[in-house]
Amino acid sequence: QVQLVESGGGLVQPGGSRRLSCAASGFTLNDYAIGWFRQAPGKEREGVSCISSRDGSTYYADSVKGRFTISRDNAKNTVYLQMNSLKPEDTAVYYCAGGVVVTLDRRGYDFWGQGTQVTVSS
Repeated sequence: QVQLVESGGGLVQPGGSRRLSCAASGFTLNDYAIGWFRQAPGKEREGVSCISSRDGSTYYADSVKGRFTISRDNAKNTVYLQMNSLKPEDTAVYYCAGGVVVTLDRRGYDFWGQGTQVTVSS
């Protein structure tokens, strides 16, 4: 059974950091492009970052560039999203997803995790 499970969400103060994990089971994560997306209340789900399966190339939305870092640990079959300098506008449910094409467009992904809530507030 193909499954992605996110973890690491929670409450963090503005300016703080958080690391999200996306653990894969039932498949080899390195065979797929993995994307991180987020959805705030009343807003559409947007692409945050993604990493290629082919060469490990990484891509970021302008809103998080320089603050977030995506990485992959093949031995643990896990992708991470390190989030630094967090802002209240980063508050959202964060999802990871797997697909064939590396893209920040959510339509490019075939399977999704259940999401983890990140709240940035003092």
